[in-house]
Amino acid sequence: MLKKTGVALMALTPIVMASCSQKPAEPALTKSGLDPQNFAAEINGKTTALYTLTNANGLEVCVTNYGGRIVSVMVPDRDGKLTDVVLGFDNVKQYADTENTPSDYGSSVGRYANRIKNGKFSLNGEDYQLTLNDGPNSLHGGGTTGWMHQVYEAEQVGDSILKLTIVAQDGENGYPGTITATTTYKVTADNTLDMTWEATTDKETIINQTNHNYYNLNGDFNSVGTDMVLYLNADNYTPSDSLYIPTGEIKPVKDTPFDFTTPHALSDAVGAGLDFDQLKNANGGIDHNFCLNTYKDGKGDDTQVCASLYSPKTGIFMEMFTNEPGVQCYTGNFQGIGNEPNVAHKGGKYPQYVSVCLESQKYPNSPNQKDWVQAILKPGEKYYSHAAYKFSIK
Repeated sequence: MLKKTGVALMALTPIVMASCSQKPAEPALTKSGLDPQNFAAEINGKTTALYTLTNANGLEVCVTNYGGRIVSVMVPDRDGKLTDVVLGFDNVKQYADTENTPSDYGSSVGRYANRIKNGKFSLNGEDYQLTLNDGPNSLHGGGTTGWMHQVYEAEQVGDSILKLTIVAQDGENGYPGTITATTTYKVTADNTLDMTWEATTDKETIINQTNHNYYNLNGDFNSVGTDMVLYLNADNYTPSDSLYIPTGEIKPVKDTPFDFTTPHALSDAVGAGLDFDQLKNANGGIDHNFCLNTYKDGKGDDTQVCASLYSPKTGIFMEMFTNEPGVQCYTGNFQGIGNEPNVAHKGGKYPQYVSVCLESQKYPNSPNQKDWVQAILKPGEKYYSHAAYKFSIK
């Protein structure tokens, strides 16, 4: 026994010595420079992590299951250099800190994206009162109590698909019905970031999901992004009051600063100090729903471009597709000021008008506008919403 033990100890010794002489392994960072260890945590008793989706072209999308948030999107610019084009944080702690850095960066929004006036709506003769989190109104399903601050169950399918699932109980934030919802992010071979939302319910309810990426195709998160060129395939929009609630009207964009039916720079309208009440209501920028021409006769054509964004600096061109009737265009009007966080990736600072959100959706406050496309889901039905963002060089 002593002899065998001695041999065993001798055999182990070189291994121990060798391991002591080696330097600790450096953390494996993503192409965008994220450390996955900074997203490993336990929040509300559930585990969070960072998931990486890639394709053969080198495109990389990083997602955390905390709020179903897209953290970074790396796409090649005109020189082939991979460039991060979405705003976000470098760790899950900041995403979860609703007191100091409240944000909707990159999130999968639910149960109802955008605003509902006074947080009230009626369904089948019954009145519902939702959580109020935006003055007298309800925004993005309750904001810090909505799905963007919940931990999704995650299932990664190969290198290019991530399926996220959440179950919301009947009465949560005032919404009726226990609902099971999935968000599926997919990276395709043609450099498209494809997003699909599906849901079922045990009781009639409303649902209107979207993704809340803040895009800056310049790849420069420290500078104003109003040189980006925007196109909106929308002849009409829904005007809003000073609290961003649609008035119920649908008006033409023609002869207004909101006419992006021909692509042109955001700076022609955003931050230009124009004497237009809708810009003034939105702090000098755009925060409005546009009625898409790609939606006709109760159906959206998600094979047709509904919006696009282009950076003359990098040559990165992004085309958007959706089956939804509307897209909310938000130009970072409060970015870096007010209550919005301004700490960027790698410690930079986000200035006002640094980014553009293009959110597929039913029109805001649609449960209280019965002539608009409704967001009702009944038992036995399946909710389906689709949006895709294709990246190329122009």
